[in-house]
Amino acid sequence: MSPNEPSLSYREAYARLSRIAAELEGGEADLDRVLPLLEEAREAYAACQSRIGAVRAALSGGWDPAHPASDGEDGDGADEDSLG
Repeated sequence: MSPNEPSLSYREAYARLSRIAAELEGGEADLDRVLPLLEEAREAYAACQSRIGAVRAALSGGWDPAHPASDGEDGDGADEDSLG
């Protein structure tokens, strides 16, 4: 993924990882395709980890789902920089 491409949602990244795992486990992947698949998997994994980290950070920061505006921000409880 290039810096100009929008980041993947968690769902999209997870779907890519599942597809890649199935292709590699099936033993049908051509050897010339394995390296690009692994690179795509690395990027999808990083996207998943980023999303999980953002949720953990929000939860550890005292975010209260019953009172989303109580964190002093604009009420959505999400930091745009941490969500990609």
